[in-house]
Amino acid sequence: MYPGDAEFGFELLVCRWAEAAWPPGESSDAVARGSADSRTASEDDVEHGSTGNWVKSSDAVLVARQLGTKRRRWDTIVIECDPAGLAARAQFGERELDSDLLHIVRNAPAEWAWYRDALPYPGYPWRYVRAAVHRAAGRGVVEKRRKGNRIEIRRIAPYPDWVRRIVAIENKPDLDASAARALSGQLTRDVETALADEVWVATHATDNRVEPALLEDVPVEVGILAFSFDASAPGDEWADATVEWHPSDVTPADAEADEDRRTTRLELAERAYGSGWRSYHDTMRPDCRHFELRRFGRALVPHCAAKGRPQTAAECAGSCPDFEPEPPVWRTGEWPIAGGPGKGIKRLLRDRRGWVREREYANEGTDRDSE
Repeated sequence: MYPGDAEFGFELLVCRWAEAAWPPGESSDAVARGSADSRTASEDDVEHGSTGNWVKSSDAVLVARQLGTKRRRWDTIVIECDPAGLAARAQFGERELDSDLLHIVRNAPAEWAWYRDALPYPGYPWRYVRAAVHRAAGRGVVEKRRKGNRIEIRRIAPYPDWVRRIVAIENKPDLDASAARALSGQLTRDVETALADEVWVATHATDNRVEPALLEDVPVEVGILAFSFDASAPGDEWADATVEWHPSDVTPADAEADEDRRTTRLELAERAYGSGWRSYHDTMRPDCRHFELRRFGRALVPHCAAKGRPQTAAECAGSCPDFEPEPPVWRTGEWPIAGGPGKGIKRLLRDRRGWVREREYANEGTDRDSE
């Protein structure tokens, strides 16, 4: 099972699994990647375990949740990165670079130049670019100086090409017929727009010989992962992910020439870099006296002592009838005067996010499974 038997808890466990074990392993029982005509695999494909376009063993992996565009938000995002590029990206700080800052750092010159000469016209007034230049300099991602009445800029380092592939995962632990019908249109659009290179549906495994998800109305280009979680299982056995259906690579043939697609994907990757998947504390209330983190296998997940169970992000709010602020005495003594256990939880999750990033480019994506 999974924390609270709710999609939120399932989603956190999928994120933790992906951080530790991506890409999904081969399974002799998995159906080979399908064509656009059928979900039937040849016996040879099943016997030899067709794997599709998996991440390279040398890739680093970043995982985030609840990210997307104006029109589409995915439950889980996996960014497959070049380890050296990810290390170079660290020179620009831990926070994400938004679209305005990306425009500056990607085009900043190696030598001092007036910002209007150095940067391509963005399609909006230069005064907004000037404001972004000041903001970029304030964060230390470019250098700035004034020469006469002009503002000149210079890059601190070339902005790296650190994103290799983007994988989108939709989490539906109970993928019945009605849920599949509701999800089908979104998945079809994901395949058609091809913003992500690969699309998966993650669902809860059953004991059936054929997983129900295989029989539902899911586009053939979309992969299916069936998860079983056991909080008491030792080591890596806490999470078992079986590939029931291999996805197709939906990357367009002209992807390299599509600058708009590349920019949108880079903005998405930057948001994933800055937030990760542990940022749920931003929309919950860790300052409540009942908020706890508890271990579930190799993951740390929220738990509400008042409810006696894991809470969802929607439940954990100031409007919750069980919400009680931390007593002031908790913010003294052993705890820093600047905050109590709630602040400590936020620091723990932020530090863990930073540690994972450093480990990924230092170890080139290997030895991930620790929490």
